[in-house]
Amino acid sequence: MRSLRLVLLSLICSPAGLASVLLLAQAVHAQTLTTLHSFTGAPHDGANPTASVILDAEGNLYGTTTIGGEHCSQGCGTVFKSTPTGVESVLYAFYGGINADPNSSLIFDVTGNLYGTPAGCTVFRLRDQRYRKILYGFKQTDNGLRPMSGLVSDAQGNFYGTTQYGGTGECDGALPGCGVVYKLTPAGVETVLYSFKGKFDGEYPQSVLVRDTRGNLYGTTEYGGASGYGVVFKLTATGKFSVLHDFTSSPDGALPLAGLVTDLHGNLYGTTIEGGTTGCLFGCGTIFKLTPSGKETVLYRFTGTPDGSNPYARVAFDAQGNLYGTTAGGGANDQGTVFELTPSGNETALYSFCAQTNCTDGAFPQAGVSLDAQGNLYGTTILGGTKNDGTIFKVTP
Repeated sequence: MRSLRLVLLSLICSPAGLASVLLLAQAVHAQTLTTLHSFTGAPHDGANPTASVILDAEGNLYGTTTIGGEHCSQGCGTVFKSTPTGVESVLYAFYGGINADPNSSLIFDVTGNLYGTPAGCTVFRLRDQRYRKILYGFKQTDNGLRPMSGLVSDAQGNFYGTTQYGGTGECDGALPGCGVVYKLTPAGVETVLYSFKGKFDGEYPQSVLVRDTRGNLYGTTEYGGASGYGVVFKLTATGKFSVLHDFTSSPDGALPLAGLVTDLHGNLYGTTIEGGTTGCLFGCGTIFKLTPSGKETVLYRFTGTPDGSNPYARVAFDAQGNLYGTTAGGGANDQGTVFELTPSGNETALYSFCAQTNCTDGAFPQAGVSLDAQGNLYGTTILGGTKNDGTIFKVTP
């Protein structure tokens, strides 16, 4: 899975790599799924979405694509909107430079403005779906570099997020630093709340944070920790940092790339890309639960076929306490799944991608799913569709 992961992460830079991955597509048996939109790429549409979509009160979907749009040779990425019936439009096309390659989910403020974090090191605001403003640019190493996660907000309109690099720590990554947790005011004033030191406190956070009612922040780092396989951390409202769990690969999982979700009791739920069982080369990944005190329980260990493998994204709850998510690999066709996990621990692959000829239904979902009031699931795939540029899909459990 490490090789697949490297291919997926390099698609925004290598059209040739995209073409080679598409040769892996296979057409086998499928369950019911509705493809709302197939992306067609530059210059009129986006391509290769890796982030989850969000819904407004009318059921419209909003998201980002890592490439596509009218600027740059292959497009620098877009912000898009889709109606519940799949009528899609590009709200904004990124220009390039530090404002390119959006790969995180969006967030609304109370007035309906959209905010997001392109990998080019900015936080942007899209006002009235027409006017874009850079709210903050990460330019100094100590303040953080490369904000790969989405944002979470508080009642005062402040935003909180993580950067993959930057800060005062010393790690051996592609850029200086080990990453930071930051706060950003509505006026664009940034404060570093925590700078990762590397090793035992974690390295390279890429997950969106979750905030509890007391103002504590929780998140994950992909690497670092006592065993080097990543951690779950807590940062209190007063600035106290603690590691709640160190992953060990087997049996509890490894590389928790995704963010967390909480239940009414303050328990945390998340996924790991690898680890767990040995059904895959480095383990097929896990779904885990963590109590507020840090006691971890593995709720499910993926095995590859037919249940899925390598979940990149965080899970989502429905009203009955079932968890839903996606896996980037595995399933009946080894192109990823949409899954359900019941409170009793029963996992079902609701849909296995690439069930249609030429994967017109989509392939390799790296984003999680979002639920509407009726329990329908919405998400994106990075590949597949009629032009092999990814899809927006709907699944009804």
